[in-house]
Amino acid sequence: MIFGVLKDKKIGEYRVVLTPVEAATIKEDGHTVLVQKDAGLAAGFTNEQYEQEGAEIVESTEEMYKRCDFLAKVKEIEESEYGLLRENQIVYTCIHPAAHPEQVQAILDSKSIAFTAEDSHRFGSVNCEAAGKQGALMGLNAMLTINGGKGKFVSGLAGAPGMKVLILGGGLVGRSALQVLQSLGAWCTVMDVNYGVLRDIGKTYNEKVNTQLSTKQNIRKLLPEIDMVINCVKWPKENKDFLIDRDMLHLMEKGSVLVDISNDADGAIESFRETTHEDPTYIENGVVHYCVSNIPGAIANSTSVAYAASILPHLRSILNNGVKEACIRDGFLRRSLTAYRGYLTHEETSAIQDRPWARPEDVLHIQEEKLDFAPPATPTRSTNFLEL
Repeated sequence: MIFGVLKDKKIGEYRVVLTPVEAATIKEDGHTVLVQKDAGLAAGFTNEQYEQEGAEIVESTEEMYKRCDFLAKVKEIEESEYGLLRENQIVYTCIHPAAHPEQVQAILDSKSIAFTAEDSHRFGSVNCEAAGKQGALMGLNAMLTINGGKGKFVSGLAGAPGMKVLILGGGLVGRSALQVLQSLGAWCTVMDVNYGVLRDIGKTYNEKVNTQLSTKQNIRKLLPEIDMVINCVKWPKENKDFLIDRDMLHLMEKGSVLVDISNDADGAIESFRETTHEDPTYIENGVVHYCVSNIPGAIANSTSVAYAASILPHLRSILNNGVKEACIRDGFLRRSLTAYRGYLTHEETSAIQDRPWARPEDVLHIQEEKLDFAPPATPTRSTNFLEL
């Protein structure tokens, strides 16, 4: 195949989906590798480094889409790219399809084959780890007096107590934030709905981290003493309630910080609105909100290196075995198949957008094969099936 590394165009995005090391591996597998000019420059990888590994540098996005059988990038497909997609072309990127109906429609109209990368990670995404760790540091920066925060130092000083932090969600993002903050001396409480998760966190930190069941009532009771809240909950999109609504912000002291790493419109935080690296915070009811959507972009080199290594097996499997065989061999890749030649194959998107869908195993005609197992990517179910 002709494989292409696209340059991400989203504002504030500096990552690249593959580094020269992975480009060399794909080249050694016998494929042609095209890299859009300056795709890796902001992450620390020059055009010359890609060329040294056998890649060809291509000037324009249009030429990349025209020549490549298979394209990969980090973030969503931009509106300017919709008309460039073509039939049978394979795309692997973080589509976030349930939240982007126009993007989904463009993919379906093009009859391309699209994988949403965020659903394909067997051991959790490196981007989640990066968002949790760097998001915690961004929250500490927002806490500074000069940035509108109450001016507390994370571990405290002689005679001055350290910060009290509430982390909502004990998954990969939440644990990553906890790892940074607890090691810096913050007093941390983690809330989750899974007692097994809470028990494991307590064991990991020798019970030096408080854990509580995640309920609105428990959050409300704790907020008056909390300096910083970090939201790491992947909120079900069909749930119209909030874990923290606007009225609850009045419970927090002025200058407290709320970091919404999960970053969902209609998510767990009612007062959320997306911000950028250039203008990262706003203040509502005296609480400093940090709501940047692509936090990992701030540590573009480290995230690119780790992310590229983690997704390379998926890319090689598709390139070397084809879409059908790759989806048989890996259930996590199969569940991330979002669209296949005009058919929607993503269950959550079907439910949220009220679109008919087909199971990946049905549209690929692999029902009778010995399929690698993977659990559903989200708890959202849909019975709105297409007739194939």
